[in-house]
Amino acid sequence: MIDLHCHLDLYPDPAAVIRAVTDRGIYVLSVTTTPRAFPVMKRMIKGAPRIRLGLGLHPELVAQRHSELDLFPALLGETDYVGEVGIDGSPPHQGSLDLQERTFRRILKLCSDRGGRILSIHSRGAASRVLDCLEANPNAGSAVLHWFSGSPKELARAADLGAWFSVGPAMLRSGRGRNLIAGMPQQRVLTETDGPFARDGGQALYPWDVASAESGLAKVWGLDPAGVRDVIKQNLVRLSKTRGSASG
Repeated sequence: MIDLHCHLDLYPDPAAVIRAVTDRGIYVLSVTTTPRAFPVMKRMIKGAPRIRLGLGLHPELVAQRHSELDLFPALLGETDYVGEVGIDGSPPHQGSLDLQERTFRRILKLCSDRGGRILSIHSRGAASRVLDCLEANPNAGSAVLHWFSGSPKELARAADLGAWFSVGPAMLRSGRGRNLIAGMPQQRVLTETDGPFARDGGQALYPWDVASAESGLAKVWGLDPAGVRDVIKQNLVRLSKTRGSASG
């Protein structure tokens, strides 16, 4: 199983989740919400070979924590993954939109200067702004749009730009989410949970809950869950080889 967007450090007992992930052989991209969280989490996942760590600055936190962007250049050399980064245009965060965009563009430029990274990107309520930034920084790496919720037109534009997509159980529960997933290039889709933020029946999702995403994708794609798992594995292999190519 593959969980390409999860916040391991934000569970009540991260060490227990890390042990469970390791025991189950799940591949996890653990994204961080601030640069200061990155070195802490790096120590926690030491000895967990199937967990990768993303260097992030969550757009919802940019207004309060944008000064931490100064830590990005030094830490960026320690990972091939960047996330969670992006822009959030939802009402509570519209006041910081310009600052969010400047921060995201700076991160993309840093990635470009370092040969590209695999980026897990937040775009809620700001898909067009995010795509504008990616279009202006074609060498930033491979963009994986996490829990994409833009319009069909924005989805088509993202696909044309070579973006990848990570989708989870929460997205698959809605008809709109399933319709968007049906329009995504199958060869550029990965599974995620967004745990512990994403929930099911009031309970936080855990990395092993990507099994539910596999079942949901099976219905959308007309495959059995084993076939979905094979596609996702092949997609991860391709993604891992595209670090320096925004087109993937």
